[in-house]
Amino acid sequence: MIVLVFFALVAAAIVAYPPDDLYLWVKALHIVAVISWMAGLLYLPRLFIYHTDAAKGSELSETFMTMERRLYRVIMNPAMMLSWVLGLYLAWSVYRFQGGWLHAKLAFVVVLTAVHVFFGRCIVAFAQDANRFSARQWRFLNEMPALLMVLIVIMVVVKPFSG
Repeated sequence: MIVLVFFALVAAAIVAYPPDDLYLWVKALHIVAVISWMAGLLYLPRLFIYHTDAAKGSELSETFMTMERRLYRVIMNPAMMLSWVLGLYLAWSVYRFQGGWLHAKLAFVVVLTAVHVFFGRCIVAFAQDANRFSARQWRFLNEMPALLMVLIVIMVVVKPFSG
């Protein structure tokens, strides 16, 4: 929570007193938001794996439910929203939404957002003791955010469809 407050204060200061290098500040905050979002997307399915092995209704299962809910609401949701807002600002201010690589990157980010929403629905399913996936299936699903992250980074750094 302290990090979110600090992030908000930095963002407010940037809006109130725009620096000459506003682009660099927005880019830095975007990177921090993306790292936070990805950390949650990579960690949450691991929690699901362990939660799947916990007995329904047990104290351990209840602990996992609390951890999953807090991770999603307190870290992942704000980080995703900030990633989108700051990323769209950068895409418009720097590239005017032009470039095949940017369109591909945005498409992968849309899929990553769908994974985020899917994980949110799975949190609800776990809370209702209605998980439909085995630990082995969760291990496979755990790879989706990592694969999308690799594709997104390649689009941003290599820009394979520019030109």
